[in-house]
Order: sequence, then structure tokens, then C-alpha cells
Amino acid sequence: MNRGPTYKVPFKRRLEKKTDYRKRLRLLYSKEKRLVVRKSLKHTRAQVIEFDTKGDKSLVSASSQELKKFGWDGPSDNVTSAYLTGLLIGKRTLDKKINSVVLDIGTQRSIKGSKIYAVLKGALDAGLSVPHSPDIFPSEERIKGKHIVDYAEKLKKEDEKSYKKQFSAYNPEKIVEMFEKVKANVLKG
Repeated sequence: MNRGPTYKVPFKRRLEKKTDYRKRLRLLYSKEKRLVVRKSLKHTRAQVIEFDTKGDKSLVSASSQELKKFGWDGPSDNVTSAYLTGLLIGKRTLDKKINSVVLDIGTQRSIKGSKIYAVLKGALDAGLSVPHSPDIFPSEERIKGKHIVDYAEKLKKEDEKSYKKQFSAYNPEKIVEMFEKVKANVLKG
């Protein structure tokens, strides 16, 4: 551990790599509401948050777990479900009369085409205004789940046993149709 008369101990959340205070301060100075995207190994969550001196207030939230209500039967940890979660948060945010937000990814790495930017693309397609660069989004094929279908077909030809083990919970050939159906259901409300 560093020692000495000039050493300053960082805040606890900084040491735990939970908060980047410089980035947070820049976002708070913008005085915009924040679209906070958090991903885990199983789910994607999005919230629209407003700063308050007593603590941040969550105004709207959506999770990839909620997609089952709209007919989603696939996994909730991929780019396709992240896009649909973004569509859901965008629709709910517009229903609350909030038209523009800024993206807050926290301490997560910014990787082109990741689930974070799939959520952003979904929110934009719902009609939400968010400053962004258009070259960071995943391709339309990845958003619709075409890459999952291609992989499943390849795996089915090569190794039937691995195919059954990998895709025992859902039918990957129908993921594109399921995506279109769920997208329509989310937009209907």
C-alpha cells in the first residue's frame, strides 16, 4: 500500500472499481437525465436516472427478464435481447414525457457492437434522443439474431450432440421470427 505524507486514499467505490467519479461528474454537469445500461452474464438492465442531492432517482427501468411478457422465449443475455430491452426502455421513457437523455455506461469498457450499444440502438429506434456516433452499433444481422441461426445450423451439421446441449432451452431457428413478433408487441405497448 502507498504511504507518505502526500498520499491521498481514494474513495471506496473508486477502489472497488464501481464508480468513475470524473466521468460521473461530467455527466452530472450536463444536467441531462442519464440512460444507465448495466449488463451481467445473464441479463441486461437499463434505467433512466435523474440526479438529486439526496441520491439518484430512478424514473424508468427495464430489464431483459421482462421480455417474456412480450413473447420472448430466447435467452436474455445476447445482443438481440439487449436491443429489445433498449426498445422497451425507450418506449417507457417517451411515455413519461422524457425525450432526451445521455448514455451512462459507468466503468464498463466501450466496445463497438456490444450489448451496451444494442440497448442504445433500441432506445433510439423507439424515438428517444441520445447523442451518439452511428458507427458503434452492432450490425442489423446481429440485432435480429441471424448470427445465432447461422451458428446453430453450422453446429447442427458438425456435432448434433453439442447442438442439443447448447440449444436445449429454445429453438434457435425461430429467433428471427420471435424477434420481429416481440418488437411489434413492445412498440404496441
